[in-house]
Amino acid sequence: MDRVFVATTHGLIAYEVVGNAWQVSARALGEYDVTCVSARAGVLLAGTASGVFASYDSGQSWCDVAAGMTIRHLRWIAHHNIYPDLVFAGTEPADIFVSTDGGRTWQERPQVTALRDWFGWYLPYSPEAGCVRGFAAHGARVYAAVEQGGVLRSNDEGRTWYLAPGSTGQPVFEAPPAPYLQSDVHSVAVHPSSPDLVFAVTGRGLYRSVDGGLVWERLYECYCRAVWVDPDNPAHIVFGPADGVDRNGRIEETNDGGQTWHRASFGLDVPWPEHMVERFTQLGNGLIAVLSNGQLVAASLHDLFWRPILSEVEGVEAVFVEQG
Repeated sequence: MDRVFVATTHGLIAYEVVGNAWQVSARALGEYDVTCVSARAGVLLAGTASGVFASYDSGQSWCDVAAGMTIRHLRWIAHHNIYPDLVFAGTEPADIFVSTDGGRTWQERPQVTALRDWFGWYLPYSPEAGCVRGFAAHGARVYAAVEQGGVLRSNDEGRTWYLAPGSTGQPVFEAPPAPYLQSDVHSVAVHPSSPDLVFAVTGRGLYRSVDGGLVWERLYECYCRAVWVDPDNPAHIVFGPADGVDRNGRIEETNDGGQTWHRASFGLDVPWPEHMVERFTQLGNGLIAVLSNGQLVAASLHDLFWRPILSEVEGVEAVFVEQG
C-alpha cells in the first residue's frame, strides 16, 4: 500500500492507495495554504505559506516545527533520499534551511542569502527576492533550483552552497550563450546513476549537464516547469513544455536523450490554452501530473494515456508519494 499526500491551497489530504482505489486517511491544516509536503521514516512534513508543520502519526495530529526559520513562506521541502533525518527547505524570498533532526529544528544557510543579495534575485510575480523551489540529492551532492537565480550546488550534504559553475546567478530572463544555464530555474533533477548527471527546468527550456553543472546543454527550447527522468534510463524523459507562462501547455516524451521528442498527451485536450504541467510525481508504474490550474491527471508509463484523478480536490499545489 502506498500513501499519497496532496498539498492544496486549503490544507493537506492523505490517501491510502491500493491499486486504483484511493481512500482518504486524514485531512489537516485546512486553514493553511500548503505549498509542499515530504515524508520519511515516520515523519510527515508540510510546508505552508506560514511555516512548516510536522506529523508523527500519518497526518492525524500536527505541530509547528519552524524553530530556526527566519522566513516562513516555504516553496519546497524534501527529505534526503538516503539520510532520513536530513531535510531541506526552500523559501520565498530565496533561502535554504537545513534540518539534521528530521525537521524539528532548522538552520539557515548564509551562503544563499549572500548570493541572493549580491545578484539581486527577484520574482516577476512577487515583491520578494526570488525563491528556492526544488531540491535533488545524490549522496553528499545536493542541488537546489532558484527561480530567477540559477542552480545551487552543495558537495557536503547541504552544509555549504555555491552556484553551480555553469550558472551565472544573474537574474536575466533571456537564455545565455552555451554552455551556461538560464537563471529562471523551476525544478532540478539528478539521475541515480551519477551525481554529475543533472537536469534543470527553466523559463527558457530543459537543460542537461553531465559534469555536475559545469557545462549545460539545452535539450528543448520552451517555457517549462516540470520534468520526469526515468531512474532506469536517463535517455527516457517525460516533459511538460509550454509556449509561455501557462500558455499552450502539453506533455511530450523522448527515448533518445532529447534528440527527438514526440507527443505524450494521449487522453488530454492539448495544448491547454491557459495552464501547463507544474510537477511530475511517480506512483508505482505511473506518473501523476500536477497542473498549474490546481488539477491532477495520471497515466501509466506503459502508454502515457492520461486521465483526471481526484477531480473533487481543488487547488492542488504538490503531491508526495510514500511507497508502502
